[in-house]
Amino acid sequence: MNVLMVTSECAPFVKTGGLADVVGALPGALGPMGVDARVMLPCYPALFPLLPKGEEVATFGDLPGGPGRLVQVEAEGITLLLLDAPQLFDRAGKPYNGPDGHDWPDNDKRFASLAQAAARICFDGLPGWKPDVLHAHDWQAALAPVYLKQTGRTVPKTVVTIHNIAFQGRFGAHALGPLGLRADWFHADGLEYWGDVSFLKAGLVYADHVTTVSPTYAREILTPQFGMGLEGVLQARTETLTGILNGIDTGIWDPATDGALPAPYDAKTLKLKARNKAALAERLGLDTAHDGPMFCVISRLTEQKGLDALAEAIPHLVARGGQLAVLGTGEPALEALFQKAATDNPGKVGTYIGYDEGFSHLVQGGADAILIPSRFEPCGLTQLYGLRYGTLPVVARTGGLADTVIDANAAAIAAKCATGFVFDEVSAAGIGAALDRVFEAWENRQLWQQMVRSAMRHPVGWEDSASAYVTLYESLIQ
Repeated sequence: MNVLMVTSECAPFVKTGGLADVVGALPGALGPMGVDARVMLPCYPALFPLLPKGEEVATFGDLPGGPGRLVQVEAEGITLLLLDAPQLFDRAGKPYNGPDGHDWPDNDKRFASLAQAAARICFDGLPGWKPDVLHAHDWQAALAPVYLKQTGRTVPKTVVTIHNIAFQGRFGAHALGPLGLRADWFHADGLEYWGDVSFLKAGLVYADHVTTVSPTYAREILTPQFGMGLEGVLQARTETLTGILNGIDTGIWDPATDGALPAPYDAKTLKLKARNKAALAERLGLDTAHDGPMFCVISRLTEQKGLDALAEAIPHLVARGGQLAVLGTGEPALEALFQKAATDNPGKVGTYIGYDEGFSHLVQGGADAILIPSRFEPCGLTQLYGLRYGTLPVVARTGGLADTVIDANAAAIAAKCATGFVFDEVSAAGIGAALDRVFEAWENRQLWQQMVRSAMRHPVGWEDSASAYVTLYESLIQ
């Protein structure tokens, strides 16, 4: 079976969030199951060195954003299809915005070009390869099923995966003509969304199947609280909406072989974790002789992640005897809050504003618990990394967080299956109450070690989820 995955990010090549990690790991998990999955993404400057190593397999003279060519290249175990269109993607900054932080004004043409190129591959195929399924990820690729449907084609079958419904790709109605979209489809049951064109809504309407990244999130987005205005569209598609939990690459994220850790460890050598904790404390200027639990945050610093509430709870965390290591970047006001917390609590709170992939491994390997107080979280990957590294997740009861962490309630403790702490109220008081439960467990060293080992045994890889995708692809083809 051949699957064309269309995306704006793919780890380790270009990454702004969890989407990249998912697309970077899923093809490798599908391969042993008989799926030849190839990943199509824009050729950003970071990918330019790969172009001479590849082969040109298609050219496009009239994409919405101008001409482009497709270069196929093998890299990091993935077959990449790079859309080389320098006028669209050869830019400084991040994939979606420039150095000033503002979105590129032609993002509609940039990502419509990606989607249309993907659709044309489905029409004509590539030398020796033609997709049976087109799998589009998030709004940046969501027009691909639309371009297919506009031609009246029913093959290949199409899937759109929602990684975060808050990001929808909305552009003015004036974009219809330049993007090559049908004007007669611009209505409430088609492309139109409050007078605009919504890339994500269009994909949700015209794809053969819609998935999202956890079962709980699949239910949540049917409600006004979490549907971000698209709950009605999804309610009309409940029979073709599936929640498939994300996994992680357990080869990259393995504390027993992780080169970013001063002391790799496994469930039988947990004492070595203390050396990583000391290295993390030294890196952030924390007290290395501290004997309380070290909490960590590895996140975009945004209100969606509940980090404003966490900032209010820092005095309680410190007063109870904890330390906090923060790694992230995001809203300036929140960056300033966590920097001030480090200044106000020397030796107890350390903040690194920015992102460093290798350092994130050390944070996971050195901390005792990871805090994820998200107000909504489609799946989340950091709690899965935490489980893998025996860094107990402390999470809000939402989305994939609720699906992956077993709360340390009395029944779970008695059954020896608890893997973390789950709470309901995302507020300073709610987080404070959850922290109190963590400190109580920390004082019971036997219970803590039992939970750490249970967490490290918890399945977090792609095997089950990849199998679910294969089953879905097969059902669509049949």
